[in-house]
Amino acid sequence: MKISKILTAYATQDGDGVSISRIPGFDGKYLDPFLMIDELKSDDKKDYMGGFPEHPHRGIETFTYILKGGFEHRDQMGNKEAIKAGDVQWMSTGRGVMHSEMPLADAIDGLHGFQIWINMPSAEKMRDSRYQDTTKNPAPSFTNTQGVTLKALAGSWQFESETLASELQSLAANAALADITLPAGKSIYLEPLSQQKVMLYIHSGSLIMSDNQTIPAGKLLILEPGSDINISSEHGAGVLVLAGDPLNQPIAHMGPFVMTTQAEVQQAVRDYQNGEFGKI
Repeated sequence: MKISKILTAYATQDGDGVSISRIPGFDGKYLDPFLMIDELKSDDKKDYMGGFPEHPHRGIETFTYILKGGFEHRDQMGNKEAIKAGDVQWMSTGRGVMHSEMPLADAIDGLHGFQIWINMPSAEKMRDSRYQDTTKNPAPSFTNTQGVTLKALAGSWQFESETLASELQSLAANAALADITLPAGKSIYLEPLSQQKVMLYIHSGSLIMSDNQTIPAGKLLILEPGSDINISSEHGAGVLVLAGDPLNQPIAHMGPFVMTTQAEVQQAVRDYQNGEFGKI
């Protein structure tokens, strides 16, 4: 496995005072086609109970994965769904959505999850919005004889003899995501993926590399194009795999809006102020 760069998440806040660990990529340098990786992880409810009240988006896709606790999602399309542990939610905002994500009452025992932003091709940023989740059709997973589990969150994955196809197959930039659970002393090998950008985010435990270097949670490993995936853990680990094809297009970003030009961002602000995004 060949690593080109390692990034570290930093602590910040978003929404109504929600504490998160973030790796941003709005400069297009390292994460393209991904724009941002936010991890929410706390057992202290004051870190997340404020949630994310009603707000707009345009020009991106949001991908939410919950490991512990949960949120209630609402949007102007009429979707209202409890996204709980193990669930995945995808929203392609296109020309615009209004939505909120508020912690469920049973999230008082802690919350662990991700919200990931994926950029959309310029030509698709103004199409109609789309929504999909796995609450009715859970993400498929396979556990091998060593106790290693791969859960296909989006896209299709090959793990040993098993082909795992998520219900979510329409992410922008050919994006696919999986969650790998490594027991102590175990490893996993995956053949090189078809996508040009492949990254590994360690969300639990730690990995041990071939040179015996230990890489802790909160690190993002960006692999060289065409690299295989070969990871091991001495004490156990949870690893999110993110794959996609870089869009290599300009990024104009202002808060919840990500377009290709500043003029398009300013238009998004005007459209929002004029009420064109609708209401929940």
